[in-house]
Amino acid sequence: MGAVIAQEALALGINQIFAPVVDLARELRFGRVEETYGEDPYLAGEMGYAYVRALESQNVSAMVKHFAGFSNPEQGLNTGPVHGGERELRTTWLPPFHRAIIDGGATSIMSAYHSWDGVPAVADYHTLTEILREEWGYEYYVSSDAGGTDRLCNAFKMCRSNPIDKEAVTMYALPAGNDVEMGGGSYNFETIIDLIGSGKLDIDIVDTAVARTLRTKFFLGLFEDPYRAVPANETALHIHTAKSVDLARKLDAESIVLLENHDNVLPLDKSANIAVIGPMADFMNYGDYVVQDSQYRGVTPYAGIAAASTGTVTYTLGTERWSTDTSGFPAAIAAAQAADVAVVVVGTWSRDQTQLWQGLNATTGEHVDVHDLALVGAQAALVKAIIATGKPTVVVFQSGKPVTEPWISRNASALVQQFYPGEQGGNALADVLFGDHNPSGKLAVGFPYDVGTTPVFYDYLNSGRTVDAGQVFDNGTLLFGHQYVLSSPLPLYEFGYGKSYAEFAYSNVTLSKATASATDVVTATVSVTNNSTRDGQEVVQLYVSDLIASVAVPNKELKGFKKVFIPAGETVDVAIDIDVSKLGVWDIRMKYVVEPGEFAIWVGSSSADLRGNATLTVE
Repeated sequence: MGAVIAQEALALGINQIFAPVVDLARELRFGRVEETYGEDPYLAGEMGYAYVRALESQNVSAMVKHFAGFSNPEQGLNTGPVHGGERELRTTWLPPFHRAIIDGGATSIMSAYHSWDGVPAVADYHTLTEILREEWGYEYYVSSDAGGTDRLCNAFKMCRSNPIDKEAVTMYALPAGNDVEMGGGSYNFETIIDLIGSGKLDIDIVDTAVARTLRTKFFLGLFEDPYRAVPANETALHIHTAKSVDLARKLDAESIVLLENHDNVLPLDKSANIAVIGPMADFMNYGDYVVQDSQYRGVTPYAGIAAASTGTVTYTLGTERWSTDTSGFPAAIAAAQAADVAVVVVGTWSRDQTQLWQGLNATTGEHVDVHDLALVGAQAALVKAIIATGKPTVVVFQSGKPVTEPWISRNASALVQQFYPGEQGGNALADVLFGDHNPSGKLAVGFPYDVGTTPVFYDYLNSGRTVDAGQVFDNGTLLFGHQYVLSSPLPLYEFGYGKSYAEFAYSNVTLSKATASATDVVTATVSVTNNSTRDGQEVVQLYVSDLIASVAVPNKELKGFKKVFIPAGETVDVAIDIDVSKLGVWDIRMKYVVEPGEFAIWVGSSSADLRGNATLTVE
């Protein structure tokens, strides 16, 4: 994917992409959850690494963002303060950046809007210089986000804001290691010449920032070949090729997650008469920052299902996504009653890059934060009305973050999660619903029962927390617990969860060595058997628990995964390497050390569905 993005960018004369985002989705009210790779540092790092390598290998600069710890704001409010200590910063938030930036070879970084422990990221000498440059050895440049430097005055109140104190902003940001100022605000760095002349700013700081920026341009070869766009009459040979469209469809299909499949309702028969219903059913539901008017181009769920079906397929809106109006329910109910099966598509929505900032309604996206993760408006009521018809009802969540509707999980015939798709999303959804593609996607973020039980990330620190869950049953009966009184702190669907039309069994977990040093690489092997009549893919996941540590550490951490194709009835041995040097902790003296002792190596289908284990002893 990254290579195709790079090739298409270069064909248009673009030599830098503001991506990847390696922030973590651990505060689900935050509007930009949709832009992340999920809640886990290891997963975000691996995805970010692959993206960066693909871009940089084509001489396109990957700008990794938002450095660092941005996506966990107070109350989930965009650009709000983030509270955390040094150990949490280094254990959870910085590893995906190190993987993408240093291992991946990123040639640019975007600093963030927030403050960490009271220090604005755009002027944080500790992260931008002491960690990024002095510890990690990063040589390229850091840019602010749009208008990010102005916030030192107008948001953080560290200087005069009317007008912006340009000298103060420059003296905060530039010496801290923020080399370039993006547009979108005041041009504060225009005061550099005067600051040097007055002796307030050392010319060496400016030279260093300039050198970092030029180093990126030299690395990309821009001085030798600055204009790389192909002639306009050749654009079609490089943009939106048949190969790229096929890849988009494959990626969309691979990312779809099967959450429920009661009584094996899925896959559907292509000859069945299908009622496609809902506000997302004939709508291109892209995420934020897509090109203006993109929602008018692409394959919708209705279009994809209709194209793949040999039966009769009808479409009914039911209700607008932003409305509580139920006047369309009778038509939707009638359509479901006339069909063999109903497919109801509901969820969240964002806006394109122009509409996003016009104040139009949306439920995800930058500066679009929510207090609730349930479906908005009449969407949940529409789903209940269709289920009440008694016809098999497949519900599809098209969303940029988890949707909390446990009633739907229990009562829908099947439930499918399609995070914001690309232009082939409707075809990909049809591929999964009809069984042309066996679903193999896994959740990169846990789904809570409701917003009040968040956060639900799986890698919580070892502590005295207990689980004594209560429940409110569908008939209104109350079962009282303690954690929580009427709900559960555990996720409804955990990180790594995802069903298949096939059934996989795990056995024979072994390690290449039972005892290792801190510099070793140990290989874990597990046998995975497809106990079904359908070929399928399984994402085998490896987690590690440090059984005794000198500080409180995560109860378990993802340290490897591999997606494997397993033919029906066959067994495949899956090997995953464990880099022992990555099993360390930031100790009481804030030094990174791999402590000797025992580590439990878990292998399974999700963070909660662990099928086997072995013990590794580190000397």
